Amino acid sequence: MAVATLIEVVVPVSKPLAGKVAFITGGSRGIGRAVALELANRGATVAINCCSGLRAAEDVRYEAEQMGVACAIFPANISRKLEARRVVQDVLDAYDRIDILVNNAGITRDRSIRKMTDDDWGDVIDTNLNGAFYCTSAVIPAMMEQKFGRIVNVASFVGQAGAFGQANYAASKGGIIAFTKVLAMELAKYNITANVVAPGFTSTDMLNGIPVERMEQIKERIPMHRFAQPHEIAKAAAFLICDGDYITGQQINVNGGIYM
Repeated sequence: MAVATLIEVVVPVSKPLAGKVAFITGGSRGIGRAVALELANRGATVAINCCSGLRAAEDVRYEAEQMGVACAIFPANISRKLEARRVVQDVLDAYDRIDILVNNAGITRDRSIRKMTDDDWGDVIDTNLNGAFYCTSAVIPAMMEQKFGRIVNVASFVGQAGAFGQANYAASKGGIIAFTKVLAMELAKYNITANVVAPGFTSTDMLNGIPVERMEQIKERIPMHRFAQPHEIAKAAAFLICDGDYITGQQINVNGGIYM
């Protein structure tokens, strides 16, 4: 009887994004950091935006460069329209193109409606929603000229389901979802796709400060009984960028089943 011989086949690591330039807002920590490193691992040149936390951004740059790709840091407060549009131009000046835009930068200012101030509302809308508009509108002309672009906007299940004390955050993320649908309609003819990744509770700095008891209560609400890890969100974004050529105007919910 013939004996089958096991032969170990080493599959080379695919670099589908080699030659592409990815710009990630809020790319120094949490989900943004994970997305930057996931895209770098797939061969993309990575441009990281951060408003603060320059040291964390330097760590991301070091890790990306260890993967053999170019990576640069572009500080800016993307909630300010002139800064947002300037930083996009800085990336274009540095690399002559932007193929991928990931609008990830986001903040929270949680309060119940009766306690929420105008500043609480405005700060969140300015960063989470307006910042995405400023960066997207600045990058679109280059993508249209290239006849190629992949836009991924990071929303949240809160933009779908709402959450107590997060009227501002829910409005900003719900706005992101609606904004993305219009982008998809208007830009499809230029070979530009626009999609949303909507995470559930994810182990990032945003969860810091929540009491342990409350954390356990939250986990009990999640059918999978755990929080997402940033790399799990990043892989969904990478799928849309690398393999989603015929996917646009959609949202991928990466939330452990908390919202279906």
